[in-house]
Amino acid sequence: MKNILRLLTLLVIFSIIEIADAQVYTNLGDVQTDERALYTMTKQMSQFISRFNYEEDQYGKKLSPDSPDYRNRMKRKTTLPLLFDMENQRTNGSLRDFFIADLTEKDTNYFEFLGGKWYSEVSATFKWKGESVDISMIFAIEKENLGSKWVLTNVFFPEFNRLFPKGDLAEQQKHFLHPMSHELDFMNIYKVFKTPECIEYYASDLYSTDYLTLFFYEIKNGNLVFEKVNGEKFHVFQIGNWYFEVSWFNRSGYNTGWLISNLIFLKDNEKEELLKFYQPNINK
Repeated sequence: MKNILRLLTLLVIFSIIEIADAQVYTNLGDVQTDERALYTMTKQMSQFISRFNYEEDQYGKKLSPDSPDYRNRMKRKTTLPLLFDMENQRTNGSLRDFFIADLTEKDTNYFEFLGGKWYSEVSATFKWKGESVDISMIFAIEKENLGSKWVLTNVFFPEFNRLFPKGDLAEQQKHFLHPMSHELDFMNIYKVFKTPECIEYYASDLYSTDYLTLFFYEIKNGNLVFEKVNGEKFHVFQIGNWYFEVSWFNRSGYNTGWLISNLIFLKDNEKEELLKFYQPNINK
């Protein structure tokens, strides 16, 4: 009887040990999976740039400029697909493949931090005359002395756009001052102020609405009060004949972090009008 009890006790102990071992193995397996996901995740925008240029591999290993792998075109071609949102049909198909082929055709298509023509769009909540509103602020990198800094270049706020609607050409042509107005001491200038909603039609053809100045003015007057940042994404125009957007994806798996979320084939001569939204004075 004692032998039977002793045998049963040993079996229970062995069972407990096996279960514990299995749990440890499973837990270690999860840790390994989590670590791999952590290494492959593009955690910062600077890391995205390094991986985009293949100055860092897909596991986070920094490559020395002296290494033959540094900016290696063939290795870059195989790892670039990992920087795209694979759940988006637009960034996971033939357009992406065309972009990568174009990108790796020569050794000049790199994303440079100080290369200009890339912007951060920061979505934030403000109090506007007592109500919460969303405003998108556009920032660009600007060189300063031996360093650089982010500077505001534009804002998008629907209230500002409603103040300056784009009327049709026929409507705009109704609002003008006769070329002989100076001979009448500009007595007809009352027309300018009779319809304040159309006052910008009396400006030069070179005039464009400066939303950033409006933004600063409203901040200074206390009409706009900052509350919080809601999100951020990036717009990149550096690569010849292309535009792409980089957004943050917080999800499980290996396709996560900062990834290309939008891709457009856009010839350089077509970029000018779009760039004016991000930096209205870019050609000055």
